[in-house]
Amino acid sequence: MSVFDHNEFDNHEQVSFFSDPKTGLNAIIAVHNTNLGPSLGGCRMWPYQDSAEALNDVLRLSKGMTYKAAMAQLKLGGGKAVILGDPRKHKTDDMMKAMGRFVEQMGGRYITAEDSGIAVSDIRLMSENTEHVGGVDAKYRYDGGKADGNPAPSTAYGVFMGLKASVDYALKTDLKGLKVAVQGLGHVGYRLAKHLHAEGAELFVSDIYADNVERAVAELGATAVSPDGIFDVDADVYAPCAMGASVNQNTIERLKAKVIAGAANNQLANEHLGQVLRDKGILYAPDYVINAGGVIDIYHQRILSSAQALRSHIEGIADTLNEIYQRADESSMPTNLISNRIAEERFKQIS
Repeated sequence: MSVFDHNEFDNHEQVSFFSDPKTGLNAIIAVHNTNLGPSLGGCRMWPYQDSAEALNDVLRLSKGMTYKAAMAQLKLGGGKAVILGDPRKHKTDDMMKAMGRFVEQMGGRYITAEDSGIAVSDIRLMSENTEHVGGVDAKYRYDGGKADGNPAPSTAYGVFMGLKASVDYALKTDLKGLKVAVQGLGHVGYRLAKHLHAEGAELFVSDIYADNVERAVAELGATAVSPDGIFDVDADVYAPCAMGASVNQNTIERLKAKVIAGAANNQLANEHLGQVLRDKGILYAPDYVINAGGVIDIYHQRILSSAQALRSHIEGIADTLNEIYQRADESSMPTNLISNRIAEERFKQIS
């Protein structure tokens, strides 16, 4: 099947495939839209079942980055990279350097950064062969802590602020004693769980890696749940922080939460599920709005800014969500479609 015929192809400007037999690298970069600026999006390494699954992921993720940048009011477009392989088993320094050569071939149309399975050290290895990287040279962090370039702390903080705003809007309460089911305890998910724990939330957690769950149980007093059982938890909030499409026709029937607010990209298996959630009285925080803290962080790394300016920009995610919720209620439309409409007004007006 041609890429042009793919269900997730959305007039992407460029989709490039790269293979390096010497290092075992097989990767795809997708540039969705550059109307507002060069495309920026993280590089994800994941044990995809096959190349078809990887292509589906990179097409969806790159499109999401276009909408994310527009909603965060950044002069950036949307792109994404995926590497096929298990980062705990297959990743090598030479592979990361080869990925840098791949990014360089894009000629600056795509800027890469950290994502699932990729650390700051990996991006630094890529930077040996390309200057088109982000998330490696930060002078400040949103909370004044030591910055290493990793955007994950900012992503987690933005999701936390967005989750609080969503809970306040839908449930008219704060987080103390609230039950939150966190799916995925990676770089972002675990930091989100720490924020929630500090606010007095009761945590139920799952992850495909047992050591991540054990850490949350020991350090945060969380209750361990199986990866599949997380959908059945009697929680107030479901926070998806793993792979996409966890909100689908099957899981929606099992979820008891009244708020969905998490860090994962492409949380809805398809767009029409936004209406299903609205009909069921579940408030959905559009993923590319609530998880924009990381791309905001990288953007501020590339301009003259400050820790306070970065923090204020991230905290603005809550205001954006409240605007979406209000417009959704006024028009009786699902939040994901309202968000799409606002984003498209921004990035499609410059062509």
